[in-house]
Amino acid sequence: MACTPVTWYIATPADGIIEMSRHAGTPVNLAANVGQVIDHPQPCTSLWFDEGPFSYFRMVNRVGEVLEDTGIWPVTWPVRLWIVEPLGETGNWGQRHYPYRLLSHRIRVLEETDAHRALGAAGRDVLDVVQQQVPEQAVRWAADWDADPEGMRHRQWNWAQCGGRACGSGRWAESVALTTSHAHRESAAQTWIEHLARRAVDQALADTDASMHAYSYAYGRATGHAVAAQHHARSDAYVLDALRGVGLDSPAAVAA
Repeated sequence: MACTPVTWYIATPADGIIEMSRHAGTPVNLAANVGQVIDHPQPCTSLWFDEGPFSYFRMVNRVGEVLEDTGIWPVTWPVRLWIVEPLGETGNWGQRHYPYRLLSHRIRVLEETDAHRALGAAGRDVLDVVQQQVPEQAVRWAADWDADPEGMRHRQWNWAQCGGRACGSGRWAESVALTTSHAHRESAAQTWIEHLARRAVDQALADTDASMHAYSYAYGRATGHAVAAQHHARSDAYVLDALRGVGLDSPAAVAA
């Protein structure tokens, strides 16, 4: 019985340059080398623990973890996602803890693939939430908070700690989401998704006079909605509604 070929991924910023190679002063451009073999410009001498700024090519076979440890900061979108082939000697830091990661000093850049896959199996839906829905709702979330800080604080505490018949508590749902991301090897995807959601809030509220607490509240609502999109096909309404904060919106906002 033939083995299924393993697909290996590397993520880069929009210009196609591996960010850690840029930091090291030896930029490696995957976009300019599709179909070509690339030798590492400064390979480490101790396999595989010479932790310089850029000691080896890092790749993963679980695409939901490809955004881990890329050196890309601040988190931004779009990124580019590449399928590569490791060549020559390979290794990693230990199969027990990093079974999905591989290190090498030579790769072949096979092709570019859809970047949304780096945000998990539901990456397209996540981007729709972050790019289309969060900007529209962030201003309302912030306004709800600043219109009634004490009432919203009480409502938020009840959501976080108590839950109810229709949905679980917010903190419980967040822990379920983290566990689900880990089980599906999308932990890095969730981290990235949360950063993108907060960034969308920052952009939406930039020209408002929202308070610091209103920003914090909007961050929580945005990340909850985005992570609910990530796990929409994996969780039931009891979890998803808790992540989205059903019950947090004012009656008037819900009616609207």
